Amino acid sequence: MNAKRLGIYVASVTPFTSEDKFNPDALVALMERNLREGASGFFLGGSSAECFLLSHSERVAMFEAAVQFKGRTELIAHVGALSTKEAVEYGQEAKAMGYEHIAATPPLYYGFGPKEVCGYYYDIARGVGLPVIVYNFPGNTKREFDLGNPDYRALFSSDAIEGVKHTNEVVYQLERFMELNPKLKLFNGYDETMIATMAYGCTGSIGSTFNCMLPHYEKIYRAFEEGRLEDARILQHRANNIMEALCAVGLIPAVKYVLCKQGNDVGLARSPFIGPTKAQKTYLDGVFAKNLEW
Repeated sequence: MNAKRLGIYVASVTPFTSEDKFNPDALVALMERNLREGASGFFLGGSSAECFLLSHSERVAMFEAAVQFKGRTELIAHVGALSTKEAVEYGQEAKAMGYEHIAATPPLYYGFGPKEVCGYYYDIARGVGLPVIVYNFPGNTKREFDLGNPDYRALFSSDAIEGVKHTNEVVYQLERFMELNPKLKLFNGYDETMIATMAYGCTGSIGSTFNCMLPHYEKIYRAFEEGRLEDARILQHRANNIMEALCAVGLIPAVKYVLCKQGNDVGLARSPFIGPTKAQKTYLDGVFAKNLEW
């Protein structure tokens, strides 16, 4: 990775069989499709992969299935966990397979303070021997990184941190990360804000809907890069119409429904997720037909 524009990275889903078992063959087939469509890389074992609904062995199996693409594309293994110990173990296992980039959500649930959160990241970087991409997703983690806090400023200025996956609608904060440390690789994590973050100089995007509509986002990306800003805005507007529908139904179950309809049998989202109803499927079909041009 480097500071130039890195492109579009797919936040891969975890395919399951009808028996609710991880399906590595379906993951490989989906990754092959996404590469044909122009993916620059893959984010494995993250939110779109239902990471916290996977067992330890399942997440590691996902890393193992995807690592065959090393050398053909960039791979990022999400190693975030509730405990530092497990996060380090995930990272060590991924590194042993050949992964060169890891990411982690902050530790969840217990309301850890800034020094504890920073210690978690320092310990992962030391324990794995790789810098970490911070997965900044306050909507789910309930953890805000206040860059006025000296502990966080020191963390994001340190060699322990390679970059940030900014899954936060507050685009201004992404610019503040950039101002604090221009060396950081900054990935937009909200598909809805891709062109806004590109305008700030974001180095790449990582998204869940790239699984099923990557060609559309490639058009957005190219239009922006070529200075066709009105085209980029129109295409982003259409993408956001689709995202609004997906989120109204339930993002991960809806993305999996669309993938299955497109011919990638990734199965259902794991319980307690609930799959789309017949009416919701009809609704999604209509929104996609209206807004998506392949």
